[in-house]
This record gives sequence, structure tokens and C-alpha cells, in this order.
Amino acid sequence: MRPLIIGLSLVAFGSTAPQLTVSLQAAYQGAPDVAVGSVIGSNIFNVLVILGLAALIIPLRVSRQLVRLDIPLMIAASGLVYLLASNGLLGRFEGVVLLLGLLGYLLMLWHQSRHYARTYPAPSVQSAGGRFWTGVALQTLLGFGLLSVAGHLLLEASVEVATDLGLSERIIGLTVVAVCTSLPELAAALIAALRGEREIAVGTVIGSNLFNLLAVLGLTAVVAPEPLSISPNALAFDLPVMLGVAALCLPVFYSGYRITRAEGVVFLCLYLAYGLHVVTFTTGLPLAGRLERLMLFYVLPVLGFALLYTTLRAWRRQH
Repeated sequence: MRPLIIGLSLVAFGSTAPQLTVSLQAAYQGAPDVAVGSVIGSNIFNVLVILGLAALIIPLRVSRQLVRLDIPLMIAASGLVYLLASNGLLGRFEGVVLLLGLLGYLLMLWHQSRHYARTYPAPSVQSAGGRFWTGVALQTLLGFGLLSVAGHLLLEASVEVATDLGLSERIIGLTVVAVCTSLPELAAALIAALRGEREIAVGTVIGSNLFNLLAVLGLTAVVAPEPLSISPNALAFDLPVMLGVAALCLPVFYSGYRITRAEGVVFLCLYLAYGLHVVTFTTGLPLAGRLERLMLFYVLPVLGFALLYTTLRAWRRQH
């Protein structure tokens, strides 16, 4: 299989498993803000922090497939979740729509892997014995069991911390739970970057975001006893930020088909500003208004102008 497809599928699915267990348990325990907030926060963290840190290690090469197909799909999936959640609920119907989108994405990856295998056939190797597959199955079951226990402990601890500190479950989901469930993606991307597997590093993040939106939210909405409620703050701020971060990838990746160290620093600074805004807004500090005005009237316009300039320059070079 092509390294990019491995990152988009196998590595992304494996690293998303903690997110799935936490979201399912949160939905069953009556904490929908944690279930939804952790997905939103994880997607923002994946792009801004994981890609930012990986780019600091080594500038990340971005394939044309990501720019032309997978990133637009991530933006479309983010927009679809925003549209489906606009009424304040994610029910079984919305969950089925997201799972159908996941099925289409998996079929596309399967088609790409078969095409790549026909174009670059792998050398024939002796088929693995029964003991190998038995060991793999046992390791998988053991891993999912440990994930379930760890997800339960993480969820209980997060809700208890939120109660003691007077924080909402939405904030805990956006920050603590999102960061903790994104640690596998962080480890996979950084290890891939250190080994020079740049396509796997980038593919893991994009694929993980797609699985979070389509698989985690879709399955959670389908099996949850009640529709997942979306808080007004999530509709007004968190979901637009997630959609904006997804859209940010397109011009950044298109200009040069790579993520430079400077762009990695910008990603990390944007996440720092987002985290500060969430904390200051939640605690009622006056810094929240100043930070919001700084971002709206200075930082974002300058960033938008720079992205527009680099995108137009890249388009002229390619045409």
C-alpha cells in the first residue's frame, strides 16, 4: 500500500479508537457536550498542533492527492457536520448520513489501494500462518478492552474536574478530553516525521479528522439513547473554528505542496490564541474581548492576505 493511504486509513483509524470509545461512553452517560466537544477540539488540535510540531521537526511534503481530494473532503465533512448540527441536535438520521459518507470514503480508499497495487505490485511473500493472525486478533481485542477501560476512567475524571472547577462539559471536551484522545495521532505523526515518512505524518492527521467526523460522530449519534445536543456556543464558535481550520489547510498545502517550519509556527500560535480565547471567555476575564478584537481585526486579515498572495503565486507558477 502507498504510505499516504496507510496514513489515511490504517494509522488514522487506529489512532481514532480512543476518541470513539470516549464519545460513545459520554453519550451513554448523558454528557453529549463531552462527546461532541472532544471531536471538535480533537480536529482543531490535530491540524494546528500535530502538523505544527511535525513541521518543526522536518518540513512536511504534501502530495497532490491530498490537496485535490482528501483536504476538500475534510472541508466538506466539516461543513456537513455544521449543517446537520444547525438545528441543535445530531440524531440517528444525521448519524446515518455521516456513516454513509464514511462508507463512500472507505470505498474510495479501497479503490485507490487496488489501483496502486496494480501499478506497483509488491513482491510475492509467503502467506502468514494461523498463529500470526491469532496473535493479531488477540492483540486487537486486548487493545480495545484497555481503550474501553481507559476511556471510562478519562471520562469520569474529566467530568469530575469540570464539576469541581465550575467548568462546563463543553470546555472539558474541547480541551482536556480532546488533547488526551489525540495523543495517539500526535505520537504516530511525530514518529513518522522523525523517520522521514512525511506522507504518513500528514495523512494520519487528515484521515483522523475524517474518521472523527464521519465515524465517531456518526456512530455515536446512531447508537446514543437520545439525540446529541449541540450547545449554542459550539454552533456559534467551536464549529466555525473547526471548519475554518480545515479550510486553512487548502491554501497552506497548495502553496508549494509542503508545510514549512514557519507555517508550523503559525499553526501553533493559532492554537495558542484559540486556547487562550476559550479559557479567558469561560472564566470571564476582560482579556477575552481584547484577544477577540486582535484576532478579528488584525491577525486574521493579515493571515488571509498572506494566504491569498501565496496561493495566487503558486497558481501562477503552476499555470
